[in-house]
Amino acid sequence: MTTTTQLHIGNAAQMEAIDDASVDLIVTSPPYPMIEMWDDLFADWVPESEQALTGGDPDAAFDVMHQALDAVWAECARVLRTGGICCINMGDATRTIGGTFQLYPNHARTVQDMTAHGLHQLPGILWRKSTNKPNKFMGSGMIPPNAYVTLEHEHILIFRKQDKRTVKPNRRADRYESAYFWEERNRWFSDLWTDLRGTTQSLATSHGDLRSRSAAFPLALPLRLINMYSIAGDTVLDPFWGTGTTSLAAAMLRRHSVGYELEPGFAAVFEDTVHTLPERSHRYNTARIERHRRFLRERDTPCKHTNTFYDFGVITKQETELVFHDVDDVTRTAPNQYDFAYQPHGVQTEAFA
Repeated sequence: MTTTTQLHIGNAAQMEAIDDASVDLIVTSPPYPMIEMWDDLFADWVPESEQALTGGDPDAAFDVMHQALDAVWAECARVLRTGGICCINMGDATRTIGGTFQLYPNHARTVQDMTAHGLHQLPGILWRKSTNKPNKFMGSGMIPPNAYVTLEHEHILIFRKQDKRTVKPNRRADRYESAYFWEERNRWFSDLWTDLRGTTQSLATSHGDLRSRSAAFPLALPLRLINMYSIAGDTVLDPFWGTGTTSLAAAMLRRHSVGYELEPGFAAVFEDTVHTLPERSHRYNTARIERHRRFLRERDTPCKHTNTFYDFGVITKQETELVFHDVDDVTRTAPNQYDFAYQPHGVQTEAFA
């Protein structure tokens, strides 16, 4: 199997290059309305947002910013196939405008907009994104009652288009090879993640002001979601592509990916990173296997099943065909398009004969 990543430079409110019902999974993190670092971007999209902010009308600014995002959500609903999953990483905002401090519930507004497009909300995830800053508390210091709770979490909103997805019989091998370990399932399918860390996007100085405009989530986040909600050979979309973190994760897991991004300079950042995937994928797969072996050593009860490819115990029969693949080769096949080839991780090729 080979996979392809393709980036389109343009506004995801018009994803003309993507056919209806052709995407299996969406994993994205949009710019958050009412976060100051995104004011200029929203002003470019909808000048009314800047006018509302300077005019001291934050509620109007909040509304028009979400209207801009909603045009993208409408396109996401169009391109997602029946049974497809959409995962949106969204943070709420706090801000003082006109002397008044308040919360702007971005996640609640996004739920409202996505369900209006006919998607069904599934149980979501809170993940703790702590700042570790000693002066992070806002308000009146040690004296009540005017301090404010610090936002140290973000929401992963999860939606499904219509009914559960049906996987065709000819994709059975892809599905079972894409299984995850029993203990991974127990950790990942929790509504509270405390084991991920937020990331500061570090960009080379040659990329200029992109450093201050990027706000990537950690690679571990899309890796986890892509494992949870897709199978090898699926297509993953990120309509707010940024530095391509979702596409990197998709390639590591043998998924195709497509992205939309307004800023063409981010393509050069991805070019700098994509060629590290053979080493990254090897380390990632090695770590998953080592964590499972450690789990087995700490487990008192012997496993009833054995994985076919690695000859170690697994808890369920569904894990017996699980197998990992490393990125073996990265080829740039067109401007902003890459193909990836793979080799089995730690398995003799004859095992697939």
